[in-house]
Amino acid sequence: MSLVANPPRANAWSVPLRFALRELRGGLHGFYVLVFCIALGVMAIAGVGSFAESLAGGLAREGRTILGGDVSFSLIHREANADERAFLDKSGRVSTAATMRAMARTADQRSALVEIKAVDSVYPLYGHVALDPALPLPDAMTERNGVFGAVVDVALLTRLDLKVGDRIDIGKAPIEIRAVLRSEPDKLAGGIGFGPRLLMSIDALRATDLLQPGSLVRWMYRVQLDQNDASDRPVKALIDAAEKEFPDAGWEIRSRDNASPQLERNIERFTQFLTLVGLTALLVGGVGVANAVRAHLERRRDTIATMKSLGATGGRVFVIYLVQVMVIAAIGTAIGLVIGAALPFAIAAAFGQILPLPIDPALQPTQLALAALFGLLTALAFALWPLGRAHDIPVSALFRDAVSGLRGWPRKSYFIAAAAVTIVLAGLSILLAYDKRIATIFVGSAAVTFVMLYLIAMAIMWIAAKLPRARSTALRLAVANIHRPGALTPSVVLSLGLGVAVLVIVVQIDGNLRRQFQEALPDKSPAFFFVDIQNNDATRFDDFIRKEAPDAKVDRVPMLRGRITAANGTKAEDLKPTAQAAWALQSDRGITYATSIPAGSRVVEGEWWPADYAGPPLLSMEKRIADGLGLKVGDTLTVNVLGRNITARIANLRVVDWQSLGINFVLVYSPNTFRGAPHTHIATLTFAKDTTAQQDAVILRDVAAAFPGVTTVRVKDALEAVGSVVNNLVLGIRGASLITLIAAALVLAGALAASHRNRVYDAIILKTLGATRGKLIAAYGLEYTLLGLATGLFGVAAGSLAAWLVVTRVMNLSFVWLPIPALISALVALAVTIIFGLAGTFTALGQKPASVLRNL
Repeated sequence: MSLVANPPRANAWSVPLRFALRELRGGLHGFYVLVFCIALGVMAIAGVGSFAESLAGGLAREGRTILGGDVSFSLIHREANADERAFLDKSGRVSTAATMRAMARTADQRSALVEIKAVDSVYPLYGHVALDPALPLPDAMTERNGVFGAVVDVALLTRLDLKVGDRIDIGKAPIEIRAVLRSEPDKLAGGIGFGPRLLMSIDALRATDLLQPGSLVRWMYRVQLDQNDASDRPVKALIDAAEKEFPDAGWEIRSRDNASPQLERNIERFTQFLTLVGLTALLVGGVGVANAVRAHLERRRDTIATMKSLGATGGRVFVIYLVQVMVIAAIGTAIGLVIGAALPFAIAAAFGQILPLPIDPALQPTQLALAALFGLLTALAFALWPLGRAHDIPVSALFRDAVSGLRGWPRKSYFIAAAAVTIVLAGLSILLAYDKRIATIFVGSAAVTFVMLYLIAMAIMWIAAKLPRARSTALRLAVANIHRPGALTPSVVLSLGLGVAVLVIVVQIDGNLRRQFQEALPDKSPAFFFVDIQNNDATRFDDFIRKEAPDAKVDRVPMLRGRITAANGTKAEDLKPTAQAAWALQSDRGITYATSIPAGSRVVEGEWWPADYAGPPLLSMEKRIADGLGLKVGDTLTVNVLGRNITARIANLRVVDWQSLGINFVLVYSPNTFRGAPHTHIATLTFAKDTTAQQDAVILRDVAAAFPGVTTVRVKDALEAVGSVVNNLVLGIRGASLITLIAAALVLAGALAASHRNRVYDAIILKTLGATRGKLIAAYGLEYTLLGLATGLFGVAAGSLAAWLVVTRVMNLSFVWLPIPALISALVALAVTIIFGLAGTFTALGQKPASVLRNL
C-alpha cells in the first residue's frame, strides 16, 4: 500500500496530499485559531500594501494636478528675475503663484491668521477650483470699484462671523469676499497650514503692500509642457537646462512625478509602520500556529500510531501533516488576501469624497503575492518545529503518552529548515522595507523578544518546580500545573507577553506624544510669534509691544530663509543623510545671524565667534543635524539665500532645547555674513502669567491695526494644528495595533483551548479522588494569576523599552515612562488571562467521568 517505507517517487506528494485532505473532511476543528491568525496578519499586510499602492497610483495619476503643472520652480523671498522668467516662458505655459501668511482684519478690528495664495489669470493649469456660489475664478478675484475680490475657506467666515459679500483688510488693502472656496486642485502640495486659505490675485497681493524686501513669501512658477509628449523626456530636459543655465538660482524644482515629496515620504513611512504591525500580528499568530499544530498532533496520536504500525515512516507522517497544515494556512491566507484586496475599494467607496488624497483603487498583484508569501512562510516557520518533533516518537510512546504530549528537540534537519525559513522571512522584511534600519531593529527586537519570552517561560517553570511544597491544596495544584510536563506556561507566556508588550508600546507612545504637545511645554512658553517685522519697523515694534504688555518679555531676532545646496563641496542631492537629518535638505530652512549664543542653545564643540568678528562667514550648526549630515567643526556648508550661494565654515556645534518654544535655528551665522541683505525679523512675546482669551484677542487686534504687514501666530492655535495631526497619528497607531492585540487574544484563547483535553483529564482524576469544584477553580485561578503576573511584568518592561526606542530613536522626542498606563495594561492582560482560562476550565469541570475513565 501507499504507506510503505519507500513509495514510488510519483506518490511522494500525492499520497500525503490525499491523506491530508481526507482528514480535513471532518472540518477545521482545532484549526480555527490558525486560520484566523494567518488571515488577520495577511489581511493587514495585503490591505496596507494595496492601499499604499492605490494611493501611490492616485498621486502619480494626479501628479500634474497636485503640483499645479508638469514642473514647478519655487523661490523664497524673491520673484524670478527677468532672465529666469524669460527662460520659463519659452519652456511652456507658465502660471505664477505666491503663498504667505498674513492677518485678515474686520471693520471692528477682529483679526485672524490666513494662508494667502495669490495666483495669476491662468491658474490652475490642471484641475479646477470649486467655488460656492459657482463662478469663474478670475471674476471672483477681479478688481471692482477699487476693491479686489477673494475666495476664502469657510473656516474664516466662521472664525470672524463673516458672509459672502463682506469685506476684510489684508495689509493695506480692502478685500471683498466673493465666494467660499470648496476645493483647490494643488492643495496637497502645500503642507500643514495654521490658518484658513484665502485665494486672491497677484495684483491684489501687491496692493496689500505685504511684499517688502525679505518678506516671508514663496513664489512658485508652474510650467505646462507640450501635451503631445507624455514621456519624461521634456520634464528632464527642462530641469537639466534650468540647473545648467541658472546654477545659483536657489530654486526648488519639482516634477509631476515628485509633486508632494513630503506627503509621499509620510505615506511610505506610515505604510512601513502598518506593514510592521501586520508582520507583528503574523508573528504573534505564529505562536497560535505552533499551538494548533501541537494540539492537532496530540489529538491524532492514535491515527499516527496506526499509520506507523502499517509501515509509514516518520518522514511520511511529517509530510502528511505538513501538507495538512499548509492547506489550512492557505485557506487563512486566501481569506486575508480577499479582505486585504478589497480594502482600497472599500475606502474609496466610503471615504473617497471626503479624503483629501487621490485614491486609485485597483488589484495589486505584487502586494497580494507578498502578503501571501509572508503568511505561508510564517505558518511554515512555526509549524516545522512541532511537526519535526513528531517524526521520532515511536508507536509505543504515542499509545501510552496520555498526558505529557510532544516534547524534546526535533531532528537537526527540521531545526535547520525552521531556522532557514525564519531567516528568509526576516530577510524579506528588511529587504522590502522603506527604512531598512527600522526594519532591522524590528526583526532584531522580535527575535530577542521571542527568545526572552521563551527563557522567561523556562525560568517560571524552573522556579515553580523549586518552590517548597505549599500547605494549600489549591496553591500546590496551581504551582504543579505551571511546571508539569505539557504545561501551558510557554504558550501563555509567549502569547500574553507579546500582547502586553504591544499594548504597553501603544499606551506609552500615545502618552508621550500627548505629553510633548501638552504637559511637556515649558511653564513660561511664548504666547505669540510675530513674523515679517520689517527692518525699519523693528525698534518701533519693540516699543509698541512693551507699551501694550509692559510685564511681558519680548525676544526678537533677524530671519531669512535659505536652502542647503552643498556640504564640503558635495551637492545636497548627493549627500547621504541619516533619517533624522534628511528633513534639513528637503526644502528651505530658517536662518539667522547673531553676535552671541542664542538663548536655549549650548555650544558643545568649537568656539563662538567674537562680537566684533569681521572675517570670512562662520556658521554655528545644530549638532544632531550636523552629525546626520556627517559634518564637523571646520567643514563647510553652502546655503542659497536670495539667489546667492553663501559658503561658510562651521565654527561650532550647538545643542538646542527645542521644547522651550523660543526662537532658535539650525543654522546661525556670524553677523557680517548677511550685511546689507534685505530681511525681516521674527519675535516672541512671553507673559509672566497665563493670559485669558480676551487678553490674547486684544494683542491680536492692536498689533494687526498698528502693523498690518506683521503676521501674528498664536502659539496655542499652532499647537492645536500640530496636535490634530498628532491625534490622527495616535489614532492610526491605536487602530493598527488593535490587529496585533486581537491576534494575541486569539493565540491565548487557542493555547487554553489546546489544553482542554489535559484539563478534562486532570479534573476527572482529581474529582474522583475527592477534589471539589471550588478547589479546582481556585487552583486554576491561582495558576492563571501567577502566570499573568509574571508575564505581565515582562510585557511591561519589554513594551516600555520598545516604546523608548521608538520615541527617542525614530521620533526624536524625549521619553518619560508613564507607570499608570503600563500598570493598567498589565492588569488588563491579567484579567484577560484569568477570564479566558476559567472559561475553559468551567467546561472541563462539567465533563462526565465515565467517558474519560473507561479509556485510561
